[in-house]
Amino acid sequence: MKRVDLNALRVFVTVAENGSFSAGAKALQMPSSNVSRQISQLEESLQLRLIQRSTRHMKLTSAGQTLLASMRPLLEQLAATEAELTQQQAEPEGPLRLCLPNEIGPSLFAPLMAQFALRYPKITVSCTTNLAGTEVLKEDVDIAVIITRGKMEDASVIARPLFSFPCCVVASPQLIARTGMPTNSEQLTTLPCITTVSALAGQAWQFAAADGSFKKVNVNGHYRVNSGEMALHAALAGVGFAILGEKPCRPFIERGELQEVTLELPPAPLQLSALYRERHFMPARTRVWLEFIQSQMADVR
Repeated sequence: MKRVDLNALRVFVTVAENGSFSAGAKALQMPSSNVSRQISQLEESLQLRLIQRSTRHMKLTSAGQTLLASMRPLLEQLAATEAELTQQQAEPEGPLRLCLPNEIGPSLFAPLMAQFALRYPKITVSCTTNLAGTEVLKEDVDIAVIITRGKMEDASVIARPLFSFPCCVVASPQLIARTGMPTNSEQLTTLPCITTVSALAGQAWQFAAADGSFKKVNVNGHYRVNSGEMALHAALAGVGFAILGEKPCRPFIERGELQEVTLELPPAPLQLSALYRERHFMPARTRVWLEFIQSQMADVR
């Protein structure tokens, strides 16, 4: 016996309930020839005659009557289940587990998450913060928001961009007085630099080329912190060169406490992205969160 096609079973039950091939085809909104072919294929799969055909009438055989009696309640239950699942998709509810970056996450997302909770009261939100990046998706988390620079290497996850932060390379005037002003990113391999421990996966500094590619430079990272604020204070103190968000640096640059370093390539921006693994049949609660956050981030721009 060949494998039985579920659609063919649906066609058979509809034809049997409507009393003719033409009426069944009309109910299914299918050509009569397609209906007849599906019934014939079903009979071939089962190796049983299900319907006795004549020029004017059709009649279920005993095998057809048995199949109809068995399949009708099963297909009704399947239709009810499909309707229930569709309803669940239409009305978001249930648990939504999120992980946000622990430095920028609370300040940027706190008001947005409160608005989301009020808009979707049936969704139970659980939100943690850390800098684990893609690794957090191995835990019981639906969406992880991470900060990356340049090209993300992990192709096993789906990344939806949320926001981009322009960056700049800065240093204190006293440090530049000691080391000189670099003009090429390769010079940073020998100059003191402030880098990360595990944030941004501890990656090399990346610079954006005109063709869309990224140049990686393994700078001389003798001071490592996982905090942009700590890196900023270290840069102000003259500890090293730093690659930081342009917005928080601008007031210090304007006051002369930091100097912006212009190199042959600009630093790659920081990218805030939402990561998830589910490629198909995304739960409604996940989908509406992504849509809500993206719309709010568009307003921030």
